[in-house]
Amino acid sequence: MRQNSETLEISTSGPGLYDFTREVGRFMAAARIEDGLLTAFCRHTSCSLLIQENADPDVQTDLQTFFARLVPEGADWVLHTTEGPDDMPAHIKAALTQTSLSIPIVGGRPVLGTWQGLYLFEHRRHPHRRQVVLHAMGT
Repeated sequence: MRQNSETLEISTSGPGLYDFTREVGRFMAAARIEDGLLTAFCRHTSCSLLIQENADPDVQTDLQTFFARLVPEGADWVLHTTEGPDDMPAHIKAALTQTSLSIPIVGGRPVLGTWQGLYLFEHRRHPHRRQVVLHAMGT
């Protein structure tokens, strides 16, 4: 069994979905693992990872609108405000989504559907440099 890992740095400029599918493709080509499992892990608590549609940008807009309405800033019950009014809502959004993805590898490529892409879902308003650790293992 072979293994390979790499840490991606993804710069964000505020809330939104940041596609890193191509970077994963480059990682997989270098890893030279034909069949196995790819794990993507986000090293942060105020952003998350998604497998989401990559064809219609309205999907991303609707997701952002949904989460902004679901967990708005300025709720009077929020205690954690040390890092700003967007921080606790960002933690809640990350808790409702996921910080780790597992994707099968077949024929040296992640098995994604036709319209699927891999995204970092930034929940904070200010720019950040986010780290996503990729790990592939298999044969």
